[in-house]
Amino acid sequence: MRASAPLLCAVALILALPIPGLGADALAMPAVMGMNDAAALGKVMLDQLELGAGERATQGAWDAEAWYGTDYDKLWLKSEGDWVSGFPAQGRHEVLWDRAILRWWDAQLGMRYDLGQGPTRGWVALGLQGLAPYGYPLEATLYVGDAGRTAARFRAEHDFLFTQRLILQPQLQTDLYGRSDVSRELGAGLSDLQLSVRLRYEIRREVAPYFGAAWRREFGASARLLSARGRTADSLQWIAGARIWF
Repeated sequence: MRASAPLLCAVALILALPIPGLGADALAMPAVMGMNDAAALGKVMLDQLELGAGERATQGAWDAEAWYGTDYDKLWLKSEGDWVSGFPAQGRHEVLWDRAILRWWDAQLGMRYDLGQGPTRGWVALGLQGLAPYGYPLEATLYVGDAGRTAARFRAEHDFLFTQRLILQPQLQTDLYGRSDVSRELGAGLSDLQLSVRLRYEIRREVAPYFGAAWRREFGASARLLSARGRTADSLQWIAGARIWF
């Protein structure tokens, strides 16, 4: 990880700077309104826990996160992965320090670990997470690993409310890698694109079953690596699951 040292130093300096766009009036507002914005709070979100069926037979997936901290600084834990019948499960886990840098945007710095098929990989993670105009949640993260490995991820989603309880959520996610990793079936360049849509019904705000569809496509070297092992690079899954938080 020696190549990551300059990145760590630069990000540490950024996270130490005062939050721009929050002047004295904005910082005094919580006191005027009797709010305690320095209180530490936490949340655990199991955003996706699902099973799917389609061209790749039975498939399962999870996507969970938890955070604890104040409005300005938080510790984030993220975990996601999937498994396809007949193949080992794949997962990635992240530990991140999150700091507000703008009114609607946070910078995140930490570590990512990839587990499952092939050797375990470790990465330094640097990302932005926040709300784009019209309330679209966006995530963009850069990863730097050992042996000159680099990667990037972009993710976007949005909730469309039919009612206060019936919600449609489309999601887009894509991954890129700076070099191929044959042992983990990852090729250099644009690795994959995932498009999904989930229709959920919130029985309670904390519990929402859903169903939908998820399409995934591998590209370039990643697609060739999958084909060489007898797997298709294009798949469509019908999915059902639940979203739970507390």
